[in-house]
Amino acid sequence: MEKTNSDDEITRTLAQIKHIILILSGKGGVGKSSVTTQTALTLCAQGFKVGVLDIDLTGPSLPRMFGIEDKSIYQSEEGWIPVPVDVGSEGSLSLISLGFLLNSRGDSVVWRGPKKTAMIKQFMSDVKWGQLDYLLIDTPPGTSDEHISIAEQLRWSNPDGAIIVTTPQGISTADVKKEINFCKKVNFKILGIVENMSGFICPYCAECTNIFSSGGGKKLAEEFDVPYLGNVPIDPKFVEMIETQDKSNETLLNLYINASLYQIFQTIIKNITDQNIPSRS
Repeated sequence: MEKTNSDDEITRTLAQIKHIILILSGKGGVGKSSVTTQTALTLCAQGFKVGVLDIDLTGPSLPRMFGIEDKSIYQSEEGWIPVPVDVGSEGSLSLISLGFLLNSRGDSVVWRGPKKTAMIKQFMSDVKWGQLDYLLIDTPPGTSDEHISIAEQLRWSNPDGAIIVTTPQGISTADVKKEINFCKKVNFKILGIVENMSGFICPYCAECTNIFSSGGGKKLAEEFDVPYLGNVPIDPKFVEMIETQDKSNETLLNLYINASLYQIFQTIIKNITDQNIPSRS
């Protein structure tokens, strides 16, 4: 397949980004956006410059996760300017999401495939990211038009690969097999599997109970010979932190560093960085 002018434009837009990672899930409701949020915050805590691109066009939840729903995307002569997230003195974090272009959280996006493809192409070619250590791309569940479009847009950009999110139950791991096969077909390297909702942390005694069983993600990683990045329990305090961050005097990053899940994601990030994937720039 020959390179087009559009491909060249996307390559130039992403030229100053060292690493590009996609976050995928086989089905909805597995906490993929939560994993994206915590991955971004953990990287910021390590001093990295991080951008997040939310291409979950029908469920763009990341503006809410990062507490910046009331912000707007601005257009400059060079392109769209990502919306910054206040992370204090640690690293930097910015976000592009269709959520910023909707009038309210309850607005529905009823688009056919070609319009979704055009929106993703615009996100890929018209955003002025500048220099970044990591660009995280949060995708919709499944293997839909958005996935095909992002694979086409990135075919010349050499992304690091994908983090695949599952929950322990058999119905979720079965759907993840489709996601793994999708990655193989479009030549996305699988950086590893995260088993989310792997147990429930009691907010009173901190004991972890396996309400949904556990181990499905690790078995899946072993079956397909891909890295297992770790398991993440449900922590009600994290949900409370996201929902009440606007009432705190601290940044979301500072709140997260003091949360129990932060240490778990430090290990997950280490399991990715230990793969020593070369920088793109």
